[in-house]
This record gives sequence, structure tokens and C-alpha cells, in this order.
Amino acid sequence: MTDSLKINKGSFPAYDRIVKLNIDGEVQSPIYVGKAVPAGARKGGLGLDIAPGTVMFRRLAEHANTIDQSSNLTLSDFFCRYLVVDDIWIPLGESLLIESFSPVWNKLIDGFGNHAPGSGRGNQQCSAWDVLHPGRQWAKNLPPNRKSSEAILKSVSSFFEKHLPGG
Repeated sequence: MTDSLKINKGSFPAYDRIVKLNIDGEVQSPIYVGKAVPAGARKGGLGLDIAPGTVMFRRLAEHANTIDQSSNLTLSDFFCRYLVVDDIWIPLGESLLIESFSPVWNKLIDGFGNHAPGSGRGNQQCSAWDVLHPGRQWAKNLPPNRKSSEAILKSVSSFFEKHLPGG
């Protein structure tokens, strides 16, 4: 049940290198790798006795909604690939894909998969993802990130030089 969103076109200038690597279906670099696990798995339960139901569909819908809410990304510029596996393999699959591809939204630009902070966590700073891609209403109420969008964009460029093919 691992999903990976990849950009294959788009107009956000900082991601031009990814766009070029993923053109015409020649996908070489995911922008994000994520997982969809049954309820309870995040808190240490394996969820092996829980039917998967619509876990992956809901997670992909959440990701689509996040991109839709962004003021500078377009959902039609993205596509996803997913792999359905037994629950026990989900964390391993996600870890291997992240380690193999170093997706920028996993390794550098934290926050894409975030949910609205729960009680007592509203004082956490706005994520780097929400700084670069504003639009989620709940993120507007968080304290600002310590890094400016310019500083984050500079780190994206440096990250791509180090982690992308032809860097």
C-alpha cells in the first residue's frame, strides 16, 4: 500500500529539474513517497487483523486535496504510482523507496503529508512545505517557519545538485 506522487510537468520553477527527469513517462525522480497504513499502525499496532478497506484511497485523496489547496501547484501536473502489499511490508517499502530516490518532499521539504495539529500541538512552526506551497487553512494559524521561502528555495537547489541524476 505504498503510493508515490511524482511530478511530470508543472510550473513551480524550483522543481524544473524534476520535471525534466520525469518527462514523457520516463520517470526517474519521485517528488514524494508515502504510505497508507491501517488505523493504529502509526502507534505501534501492526494492523494485521484490520481489513485494508479504503485506506490507500483515502490517503491519496488527502494528498490530492493538499495539492488542490496550494496556491502554486496544480493537481493535474501530478500522477501517482502505487503498490499494494501486505501490511507488514509497508514500512520497509516506503523506507527503501525514500532511500533509493531521496524525494525532496520526504528528505528536505517536510510537511506535505501533515494533518492539522491536534490539541496542544498548535504551537509547532509552519512546515517548509506550507511555506513554499501556501493554501492549507490550518497552516495559516501556525507560527512562522524559522526559514524564509527564499532560504528554503536555495536549499532545494542545493539538494537537487547533490541528489538528482546529472546534478
